[in-house]
Amino acid sequence: MTLNASVLERLPSPDAKRRGSKWLMGLAKRARGAVATAIGAGLGAGLTIIGQAALIAHIVHAAVIDDVPLDDLVWPFAGLLAVYLVRAAFMWLGEVAGASAAARIKAGLRNELFDHVLALGPGGTSVRHSGEAASLIVDQVEALDGFFARFLPQMGIVALLPLAMLAVVFPVDWIVGVILVCTAPLIPLFMALVGMGAAALSRRQMRALARMSAHFLDRLQGMTTLNLFGQAQRELQAVAAVADDYRKRTMGVLRLAFLSSAVLEFFSSLAVAMVALYVGLSLLGLLTVGPSADMTLFVGLFVLLMAPDFFLPLRQLAAHYHDRAAAIGAAEEMLGLLDHQPLPVPAAPRSIPRDGPVSVRFEGVHLAYPEGPDGDGPARPALSGLTFDVAPGERIVLVGPSGAGKSTVLSLILGFVRADSGSVLLNGVDVTEAAPSALHGAVAWIGQTPHLFHGTVADNVRFARPSAGDDEVCRAVQLAGVADFLPDLPNGLETVVGERGFGLSGGQAQRVALARAFLKDAPLLLLDEPTARLDAANERLVLDGLERLAAGRTVLFASHNAAGIGWADRSVRLEAGCAVDAVR
Repeated sequence: MTLNASVLERLPSPDAKRRGSKWLMGLAKRARGAVATAIGAGLGAGLTIIGQAALIAHIVHAAVIDDVPLDDLVWPFAGLLAVYLVRAAFMWLGEVAGASAAARIKAGLRNELFDHVLALGPGGTSVRHSGEAASLIVDQVEALDGFFARFLPQMGIVALLPLAMLAVVFPVDWIVGVILVCTAPLIPLFMALVGMGAAALSRRQMRALARMSAHFLDRLQGMTTLNLFGQAQRELQAVAAVADDYRKRTMGVLRLAFLSSAVLEFFSSLAVAMVALYVGLSLLGLLTVGPSADMTLFVGLFVLLMAPDFFLPLRQLAAHYHDRAAAIGAAEEMLGLLDHQPLPVPAAPRSIPRDGPVSVRFEGVHLAYPEGPDGDGPARPALSGLTFDVAPGERIVLVGPSGAGKSTVLSLILGFVRADSGSVLLNGVDVTEAAPSALHGAVAWIGQTPHLFHGTVADNVRFARPSAGDDEVCRAVQLAGVADFLPDLPNGLETVVGERGFGLSGGQAQRVALARAFLKDAPLLLLDEPTARLDAANERLVLDGLERLAAGRTVLFASHNAAGIGWADRSVRLEAGCAVDAVR
């Protein structure tokens, strides 16, 4: 499997680019003080250049023209050393302030993106690969570092420092000032022309990085399947091709970034050469226009030293211009995620009465899922006017073929998706009006494949209620049948399992998930084919545990058939999103 080149080559509109740039400037306000400090430090370091050039010109003029002994120039040399130290201090302060601003913004943005992903929930994030989301929160947020730490402060410096230098140079020699003013605009002009190409390549690079992360995650998660089907070597070559494609894109971005630096160096060198030629001809008496007739060695050397430093802020901006292109590319990807809005929170959230088991009612529920990679394609009907009731404490089995809408029914109750029309009521309260904490507190869910996190068995059980004591965890473990296989584990409940339950069998992992449900002790139990991937022996063990868990609770059990679930009160058959019959 290779990356879809047509997707990688899609470029956002100029409006999207402007939106990304505006969003980045909005983020900068979160660290306004640190950014301002970085700009101020950069200006301070730049202004010391003026003192440095003046002291060097004074020393050379005094030693060469006025024949002053070096012993009499101790104080100018001491002043020059002090200027160097002050400049170093300003540069250090600017680096620290810029890094602090970037770190603060990145930390806040990562939290915001992670909170947004959590708010979207399973229904909202299903259209985006988890590898892309991980790349967005980790790698692409990191791509903003150079923008806030270096490029943004340098923009402020470029806007102010050259003006300060011109204010000093014009009174000394207005011809040199005119040369600098005429040549300076050429640099940002050509930088912008080159930068547009660099920004386009950078956006492609960011998208390639996101797709590559998704590609790698897919292959890592499917390692067993690849080996079983003998496709490991083929996929290794595909991964190498993807990585090489990303290398080529990265080198393309760097080539354009270096080209912008070369353009700047060319024009700045041309300007310095013009100033040097003007100063040389003036000192030799071959040019007597304006102030050149009265030029001294001090004036000539001072303006000559100021010329390259006048372009120094622009050179530094060019060196960091790639940071801007990378940041805008990353910003557009992040805005694409943030544009997916989570389900609205009710203005006046209601609690769900929990005096006992919960009743469930579906009233004419219609729901269609949008198709397409970004959820923007034609709608696919999932439920069509579904209506049925579950009495408090009743245990029903939702049966039907794949695609009949069984899992959708459970997702609606959990609040992961919203119905297009109709109502889903828990104890008479519409789930769209229920407070999220009340809804999640009233429901326990067990799916086909339990997700166990890297940690101990006890930690994974306690995940349902972190405040639970050891006695409560042990009781849940006993009721779920986890205690039956604990003697086989090296450290019992403190045995560390790997990601996705590595180290446990499917039946053992499902019983750990069952223990979570026991520990949560919710009045409504939702089961999405929890025995679908188990052998007969483990299926019987899990069903026995579910029977104990179902006592005194309302249960909806989604399954292809009701065989073996003898403790269910009745079954409701779904076909094409409709309830066609209910059998007791």
